[in-house]
Amino acid sequence: MTHLKDERFSTEEKEMEQQEEHSAEVPEKEENPEELIDATASEQDNEAAEEDVLSPEQEQLQQLQSELEEWKNKALRTQADLENVRRRSREEKEKAAKYRSQELVEALLPVLDNFERAISAEPEGDEAASLHQGVQMVYSQLKAAVEKEGLEAVKTEGELFDPHLHQAVMQVEEEGFESNQIVEELQKGYLLKDKVIRPAMVKVNA
Repeated sequence: MTHLKDERFSTEEKEMEQQEEHSAEVPEKEENPEELIDATASEQDNEAAEEDVLSPEQEQLQQLQSELEEWKNKALRTQADLENVRRRSREEKEKAAKYRSQELVEALLPVLDNFERAISAEPEGDEAASLHQGVQMVYSQLKAAVEKEGLEAVKTEGELFDPHLHQAVMQVEEEGFESNQIVEELQKGYLLKDKVIRPAMVKVNA
């Protein structure tokens, strides 16, 4: 009986030794770095995908933020439009105040022309001279009144022709004048402040 036990233990020991030798012969599987990287990337993608999924509260918050930005933009545009309206209104008021007397001054221009023609005539006799002096005084007062409103005569003789200020009605060839230089004024032109209300009629050298 003792002999059979010894043989069984001997057989078990041999089997264990063979298993150990077999385990020693099989090399351990090495881990591939590329497989590790792929696994890590896959895990990160899964995590990112989970993060992209928003909760109802987050979706509602994003929608509210979007609506808030839209209302802010609308408010800014409305404010800009209002400022433009105010600016145009202010400019129109300033322009109206600046040229408030234009209609009256334009109506007086023919009167000034007639006064100047009357003054340019040579009086004959004492009575005519006295009348001429009175006309000149009235003309001076009227001229001072319209000049106070900003009326100014356009410069002509000796100046170069400017289509914004002058109207050429004749073209001549005169010695002593440059080309395009004004030779003679035929009718006075006027500026009301910085605005031409009547261009000067002139004769221009060719």
